[in-house]
Amino acid sequence: MTTELQIDELAGVVDLFGALTPAETTRALDELAFKQGGEIEASAAEAAVEDALDAYALVRYERDGQALLAPGPTAFPTLPENAEDLPHILDVPERDVDREAAGEAVASRLRAEAARAVDAGEESTMRELLDVTYDVAVWSDAVAVDDVRARLDDALSE
Repeated sequence: MTTELQIDELAGVVDLFGALTPAETTRALDELAFKQGGEIEASAAEAAVEDALDAYALVRYERDGQALLAPGPTAFPTLPENAEDLPHILDVPERDVDREAAGEAVASRLRAEAARAVDAGEESTMRELLDVTYDVAVWSDAVAVDDVRARLDDALSE
């Protein structure tokens, strides 16, 4: 792709299939770039995925020994131009997202990042993570992060 894919567009591509492996996601981005008349290098596709993971717009979880990516709690999946044809182009099965596994992956990561931010006194990171706890509450009823929210609230009010 010669232009950058927005995080919500990347989540939209993944959402078309329910969940994708990282390799399938890279292939989908490559096909999308071709359909849009451009190209994307594998390193740029991987960086876009990492940015989306960092922003909690994608979540990585394990199912049956396979790493999968799914739209995360901060995502507002949006289809980029020409993405609607990707399921017909790629030989990738549509997958149901394992909400419990995805939720646990997010909660585990959120707990670790919150602990690190509180220990380091990183107020801006704590505020960002606090916002994510509210997104998680709406995104998944399979996991609760009230403990993380309480810890962040306490640290921010000190």
